[in-house]
Amino acid sequence: MSMSKRTIIVIGSVVVLLLGWWTWHRNGSGAEAQTSGRNSRGAGPGGGSVPVVAAKVEQKDVPIYLNGLGTVQAFNTVTVRARVDGNLTQILFQEGQDVKAGDLLAVVDPNPYKAVLDQAKAQAALDQATLKRQQDLRARNVIAAQDYDTAAANAQKSQAVAEAAQVNVDYTQIKSPIDGRTGIRLVDLGNVVHASDQTGIVIITQLRPISIVFTLPEQNLQDLEKEGGVQGGLAVSAFDRGNTTKLGDGKLTVVDNEIDQTTGTIKLKATFPNDDLRLWPGKFVNARLVLSTKKNAIVVPASVVQRGPQGTYAYVIKSDQTAEMRAIKIAQTENNETVVEDGLKPGEDVVVDGQYKLQPGAHVESTTAAGQTAADSSPARGPRTNKSPKPAKS
Repeated sequence: MSMSKRTIIVIGSVVVLLLGWWTWHRNGSGAEAQTSGRNSRGAGPGGGSVPVVAAKVEQKDVPIYLNGLGTVQAFNTVTVRARVDGNLTQILFQEGQDVKAGDLLAVVDPNPYKAVLDQAKAQAALDQATLKRQQDLRARNVIAAQDYDTAAANAQKSQAVAEAAQVNVDYTQIKSPIDGRTGIRLVDLGNVVHASDQTGIVIITQLRPISIVFTLPEQNLQDLEKEGGVQGGLAVSAFDRGNTTKLGDGKLTVVDNEIDQTTGTIKLKATFPNDDLRLWPGKFVNARLVLSTKKNAIVVPASVVQRGPQGTYAYVIKSDQTAEMRAIKIAQTENNETVVEDGLKPGEDVVVDGQYKLQPGAHVESTTAAGQTAADSSPARGPRTNKSPKPAKS
């Protein structure tokens, strides 16, 4: 076969393949366009109704919250240390035990200090007897006033030495300074302890009541001042890390006296009774402060609020059962409820679920989920996606 014939065959094959591909692509695009047209007619303004779940816009009093991340702190923490040197002869507490102020925790060998005390008491008694004799002699002018004053000073000094010795004997009994719970023992029985030791014997933390220290943005300080929060007394609730389980209710006790310039936040401290010990020192919690109560607030389920390039919006169901996309301004979202500052009126119907299938002006077929929250109002089904369902094959 010559070179020219082979070239003609190759060119012809390429032409046939190109014609076949063009024909297939044209037919496929047409079918896709027809399918897309059927789908848009079904969900668009001129097609069938789109099923959605609807709810009424409500008006009620709603608490206004400020939320911050906090840490639980013991109301008081004390490291119990020996105040005299000596051998630790007794440990009278159990690790993790609740103790009261004044409870005996440990004993340092008191014998050396009792010996010093006995000697000091004997010297004090001798000096007191001497002073009494000097006092009689001075009354008869037998001795000079200077001798009497020296005897009086010696008696006073020896009495002070005896009292100091008694203090050291008392210090051999190590007692709890506060009500609280003991931690892990830091020293074992039989060790020699010193007043200069920094480790201590045990750490006691007061758990009832207990404190939570949390932070808020500095912008909230003005709102706190407006509501009188800087004097304390506002209600504060503590929630777990997932912000789902309440751990306790307390009261704001103090607002810190300065703003942290590195973070732009201010510290607050709240006190909780903690009767059930659900709050534990060092635990991270979410603090929710009730700033005030907004009267007659416009409220919708949280799932009503949608977000787009132009901001937040909601689908409102008009009286002719068509959907209107309306811009809204929200104030806060708490407990699956959103407070709307502008854009909605009480009694209007809004779409709770099904927005991803809607277009402005589309006809809707709405059902309500009375008595359910926004989280429970959607029908049982798989995870939601942003994609429209595929059209059924014709």
